[in-house]
Amino acid sequence: MTRYLIRRLAQSILILFCVTVIVFLFINLAPGDPYTQRLDPSVSAEVREEMLQKMGYYDPVPIKYFKWIRDVFRGDFGYSIKYKKPVWDVICERLPNTVLMGAGALILSTAIAIPAGKTSATKRNSVFDYMGTVLSFIGISIPAFFFGLLLIKWLSFDLKIFPISGMVTVGAGYQGWDFIKDVAWHLVLPTVVLALLQTATLMRYTRSSMLEVFDHDYIRTARAKGLSEAVVVNKHAFKNALIPIITVLSMQIPTIFSGAVLTETIFVWPGIGRLSYTAILDRDYPLIMALLLMTTVIILLSNLIADLLYAVIDPRIRYE
Repeated sequence: MTRYLIRRLAQSILILFCVTVIVFLFINLAPGDPYTQRLDPSVSAEVREEMLQKMGYYDPVPIKYFKWIRDVFRGDFGYSIKYKKPVWDVICERLPNTVLMGAGALILSTAIAIPAGKTSATKRNSVFDYMGTVLSFIGISIPAFFFGLLLIKWLSFDLKIFPISGMVTVGAGYQGWDFIKDVAWHLVLPTVVLALLQTATLMRYTRSSMLEVFDHDYIRTARAKGLSEAVVVNKHAFKNALIPIITVLSMQIPTIFSGAVLTETIFVWPGIGRLSYTAILDRDYPLIMALLLMTTVIILLSNLIADLLYAVIDPRIRYE
C-alpha cells in the first residue's frame, strides 16, 4: 500500500505539473492584456505600459511560469489584478460559501439518490421503478440554469417563499441565529438546483449497480438460506454494489466543491464558481491559475480517496 501511495502521489505531481503548464501557456498566448479594459481611457499609454512591466507581462512565457511556480512553492499565489489583494485571501473569502452549498447539495443528493436507487432496484418494473426512471432522466436532461430560473420564477417571484439571489438579505444586518437562518433560507434554492443533476446520476448508477449484483449466485444463495430481504439487500447486495457508487461520488465532489459556475451565477452566490467566471472575464491571470491549481488538486485527491476506499470495501482489492 505504501508503494502504491508513493507511486500515485508521484503521478499526481506529474499530472499537476502538466496541467499547470498547458493552461499557463494558453492563458499567456491569448491576445490582449488585463489592463486595457479596466483602465480609464484618460490614462496615458506610458502608465499602462509601466503597470504591465511591473507584473512581468512582457517576460517570456517560460520565465513567467518559473516565477509563478517558484512563488507557489513559497505559498504565494500572486496578487489579484481585479480585487487588488492577495489571491489566497480572495479564495479564502469565497471558498467557505462554496463548501457550504456544495456540502448541502452532496448530502441532499446522496440521502435521496441511494435509498431511491436501492428501492428502485429491489422493486424492479414496479410503478416506483418507472417513476424513478422517468424522474431521473428528467433530472439529467434539464440544464441547471433552466431549472434554477424555473425555481426563481415559481418560488421567488410568484409565491415569494424564498429570496431571489445572494447569500444574505441586503441591509438587514442580522446577527447570531437570525444571520444563520437568513443564510440557510438563501441556501435552499441553489442547493436544490446543484443537487438535482447529482441526484439523478447517482440514482441511476445505484440502481444499475444493485441490479447487476442481484444476478450473482451469492445473492440467490443468501435468499435460499432464508435470510430476510432487508439483510440480503443491505448487507450482501449493497455492500458489493458500492464501488461504482463511490466512483460516481468521487467524480461529483470536484464538480461541486470547485464551484458550480452556472448555479452560483444564477443565484448570485458568492462562491468559487462565480469567482472563476469573473476571473476569466477580467483576465485575472494569478487568480485563474490559483483556482485551476486548487481544482486540479481536489480532483486528484478525490480519485486517490476513491481508490483507497475500494480496498476498504472489497478486501480482494490489493494495491502493490
